[in-house]
Amino acid sequence: MIGTRGSQLSLAQTNWVISELKKHNPENEYEIKTIKTKGDIDVRPLFSLEQRGIFEKEIDRAVAEKEVDFAVHSLKDVPSELADGLVLSSIPKREPINDVFITNDDSTLETIKSGAVIGTSSLRRAVQISRLRDDVIVKPIRGNVESRIRKIKEGNYEGVVLAQAGINRLRLDVKFSKLSVTDFPPSPGQGALGIVCRADDVETISMLKKIENSESRLEIEAERALSNFVESGCRFPVGAFAHANEQSLKLTVAAYSVDGKQALIVEKTGNKTNPLELGKLAGEELQKKGIKELALNWREKLDEWNKK
Repeated sequence: MIGTRGSQLSLAQTNWVISELKKHNPENEYEIKTIKTKGDIDVRPLFSLEQRGIFEKEIDRAVAEKEVDFAVHSLKDVPSELADGLVLSSIPKREPINDVFITNDDSTLETIKSGAVIGTSSLRRAVQISRLRDDVIVKPIRGNVESRIRKIKEGNYEGVVLAQAGINRLRLDVKFSKLSVTDFPPSPGQGALGIVCRADDVETISMLKKIENSESRLEIEAERALSNFVESGCRFPVGAFAHANEQSLKLTVAAYSVDGKQALIVEKTGNKTNPLELGKLAGEELQKKGIKELALNWREKLDEWNKK
């Protein structure tokens, strides 16, 4: 029994996991149990700071209480620290990490008209958009991937910024322009799936490890180590992505003041054998560069964004 949210994206992700597992154990049967989370219930169209846990807590509780055997999550929604007795048992091969820009008329973010209304619920993306185009209007948008795209066609927004991974997993036939990770560093964990199960369920862990991707695991561990360091202090818009090659692991981090006027960029390269240390070193570098000062008054600034 697999626990997940009831959105089309969550179901698509879970069915993909099932198809990958069946390549190794074709005789196994799987059943999906959809579970409503706090994030599904609160649908107010406000900017958020990508709160981790609001889309996974209820599902992981079902894992812990043995209502389901494991849970499939978008990894960027999973907190750095899981509940006692649970483990991030498998990280399959990651989808593209970048964001994309979607419009009705094939405009790019560079060419869209001044005053255009751009939708996103992520304050990180809102800040990144405003840094490139301070002449457009960024407004919050809620709903699943399909409904956000539909709101463009209905004329509520001229464009939206979404993760490419979700579009790929839903196999949507939609035109988009890719946004560079230089201008739009993604949320830590973006593009990856995280499969959570009970730490003492050795049989299930062994099964899930068969679809693990080692490079994706290294990248995610570095990003999550950075997230853990950041989450221990103030909250603010931050983007981070790691890239593994044959010899090393590189972690790039961008942190912004909530008004977007300041940015701190940190790049660290380290040994692939210790991604956690790399994330910690990047966090320490951010601290030296003044990240705490950058994060001051974010709550007041967040309220200002939501009043626009």
